[in-house]
Amino acid sequence: MTDSEDADVPDLTLDAFYDALEAAGRPLLTATELARELDCTQTEALAALEALPEEQVASTSVESAPTVWFPRDYKQTADRERVVVFPSQRRVVVDEPSQFTRAQLSQFAHLEDANREGGYVYAVRQEDVWSAPYDDFSALRQTMRQALGARNDDLEEWVHAQWERARKFRLYTHDDGYTVLEASSADLMGNIAERELEEGQIRALISDTEAWIADDAVAAVKRALYEAGYPVLDTRHLDTGEDLPVNLRVDLRDYQHEWVNRFVEKQSGILVGPPGSGKTVATMGIMSAIEGETLVLVPSRELAAQWRETILEHTSLTDAQVGEYHGGQKEIRPVTIATYQTAGMDRHRHLFDDRKWGLIVYDEVHHISAPVFRRTADLQAKGRLGLSATPVREDDKQKDIYTLIGPPIGTNWSALFDAGYVAEPEIEIRLVPWADEEAAAAYDDAVGHEKRAAAAENPAKIREIEAIRRDHPGAKTLVFVEYIDQGDAIAEALGVPFVSGEMPHARRRKLFDEFRHGPRDTLVVSRVGDEGIDLPGAEIAIAASGLGGSRRQGSQRAGRTMRPVGKARMYVLATRASKEEEFARSRTRHLQGKGIRVRERPAESFDPDDRASGDRREL
Repeated sequence: MTDSEDADVPDLTLDAFYDALEAAGRPLLTATELARELDCTQTEALAALEALPEEQVASTSVESAPTVWFPRDYKQTADRERVVVFPSQRRVVVDEPSQFTRAQLSQFAHLEDANREGGYVYAVRQEDVWSAPYDDFSALRQTMRQALGARNDDLEEWVHAQWERARKFRLYTHDDGYTVLEASSADLMGNIAERELEEGQIRALISDTEAWIADDAVAAVKRALYEAGYPVLDTRHLDTGEDLPVNLRVDLRDYQHEWVNRFVEKQSGILVGPPGSGKTVATMGIMSAIEGETLVLVPSRELAAQWRETILEHTSLTDAQVGEYHGGQKEIRPVTIATYQTAGMDRHRHLFDDRKWGLIVYDEVHHISAPVFRRTADLQAKGRLGLSATPVREDDKQKDIYTLIGPPIGTNWSALFDAGYVAEPEIEIRLVPWADEEAAAAYDDAVGHEKRAAAAENPAKIREIEAIRRDHPGAKTLVFVEYIDQGDAIAEALGVPFVSGEMPHARRRKLFDEFRHGPRDTLVVSRVGDEGIDLPGAEIAIAASGLGGSRRQGSQRAGRTMRPVGKARMYVLATRASKEEEFARSRTRHLQGKGIRVRERPAESFDPDDRASGDRREL
């Protein structure tokens, strides 16, 4: 029995509930606020709220913020979405937020939860403020007020304090060429820097607020101070090596010019924008502005070959100036495209260390947080540029990304959708019933990983994929899978190739080229298709399994359909009445936070009697 069931329930009529809403000054109410209004305990107020008729009063309940109660008819009568701020918890609860509000919130807050009633919960964390893409606090404050609909002094005060905290330390290059760590006060240098840094990282103290830092310890110093709660501004001026003039053969869009200008000013940062927004082309604009030798780090050979082709197509660089360095070929050129794994190996590392790069580009930048790739972040260059649609990681190591590379630079996704530069994908979760009783029984008997695999490989999904393809005849379609056996089964049923890590590189590349430029309209793809492979003709993405893997993976797969022209659709298939159902919702939550609408409906390929009841709904 709950505490609310033990409590004496105050007499709370609907009229009294509306009076309490009026007293609170907003259409949402917590039990604590009602307790103050009724002069009773919080437990008694909660019991009174739970006793109200459900057909007239609803609640939004999430784990990490107070439950809020509101009249159901307010959803139909409100002029705008309802935003409730909980300053002490630094959380924002929004009911039915517009795309604009979600895009604005994503600039300084993290989408923590969303439910099927249209309620969204955002948390404002230290790292969200530290990495907010603004040059001054007034711009950030304006975005906060636009998103929240009003000023909130308590939250703004805390955010301002975090903003200032991220500017207490900076690295700069001394006139004599060595690296200096500067603190904003002697106390910070003595009580934070000297205490947190290991022996040998500080070569000598120059003054009460400045210290000489060993060049090979810079990345470690930045990590240590970040973990202590003090991000470091890196304003060093490193040698660029040989000059490398680069002329562009493509016109940049206005927002890409803005990206280039902001990066040139800061010399470090991460371009964060949806797939299809032109981060690769903007990178070539940065190469043209810096005119220094460039190292591009990528996660796979396929992506290395793609980068080389794109650079040669869109710039004045010649074939002899652009090389690839990985397991397939090893060329160090003025512009070198290498895989993370190869560049981090001891036997190759000196080749990259010894060259004075003007720019290092980290494509799919989330990789540098992995231990095997982290060493590449210690490579020195005048400019350090990361690229990612969404540099989130499930282990929350995105802190490392901003620490080692730089803060985000980018236009919010919503702005690019609204301007028509990128097609906003229509995302739909399809709930698929079990193929038969035998499959359902196998799921019930399975445990752990086997249970997840059973739901992912539900054979009924093949039937739904066929139905989706019939609805979109001739559309360029990518079907993503998590498991090899499932990929083989779907590819055989559809009569199309399955591109996996077991396929030779040359064959993979040929199939991707046929999809891009030829008549091939459908591929089944394993995780090798998630790492930035540019397939601009893709119109339909079907996630048959795998969105349980990570938020980033969900963004990447949806991003395969984000292109400047035509409609873009993504279907997420989840087995009904399994844990995969909630996984699908949680893994599309990051996309919702970017302003993308996500809808849910039963599978199309089954009779209504075989499907769960319920109409199409928006999450």
